[in-house]
Amino acid sequence: MRRAGSIVRQVLEHVRDHVKPGVTTLDLENLAEAKLKELGAKPAFKGYHGFPCVLCTSVNQEVVHGIPNKKRVLKDGDIVSVDFGAIIDGYYGDSAITIPVGQIDPTTQRLLDATQASLAAAIQVVRPGATLGDIGAAVQAVVEAEGFSVVRDFVGHGIGTRMHEDPQIPNYGIRGKGLKLKEGMVLAIEPMVNVGKPGVEVLKDGWTAVTADGSMSAHFEHTVAVTADGATVLTV
Repeated sequence: MRRAGSIVRQVLEHVRDHVKPGVTTLDLENLAEAKLKELGAKPAFKGYHGFPCVLCTSVNQEVVHGIPNKKRVLKDGDIVSVDFGAIIDGYYGDSAITIPVGQIDPTTQRLLDATQASLAAAIQVVRPGATLGDIGAAVQAVVEAEGFSVVRDFVGHGIGTRMHEDPQIPNYGIRGKGLKLKEGMVLAIEPMVNVGKPGVEVLKDGWTAVTADGSMSAHFEHTVAVTADGATVLTV
């Protein structure tokens, strides 16, 4: 799983290097697919329940599961969340980053910083004996302190020889509540955070989720192993 995670990170960094005004989300898809082939792994998303691409690219008010498109041209001030998964020798890695396009406004920068900080806070609490509520509460505390809201319709998940395994990992919760973590578990922790209210809607394509109020949304994710020493991030 560490190998799968490393490949995911390499592809995401490759995509990040090419995000700039004028690039389409399909351009990013093609870059990711070529890099994945070069690294000798398989895509986790393409074909999953019929999803057509190796990347999810979600722009601005799109929360998750955006489909790369040659007509979606990135422009200065946009943000694009890039979610990507890979399979190597039957094991999965899954990670997401939200990338600014050119210059973004201060509120949007604060959104990216808060979402990333909430993921870091969640990873800090991961260790044997901690609970899923500890993870959710850690995310929620960071996000709500900034005046933003946590998406509740989508959650993180266990991951291993399948992309989505038990348990589900909400990005909100009460410390000390929920399933206790055990050594050897691997979790995909993925805060999705909105500037406005937490509500989302799914578009007619059946995949793309957007904020119900049209506000900006950010998404960061790491695949994290529970070890005796605490959390080990595999998607680095």
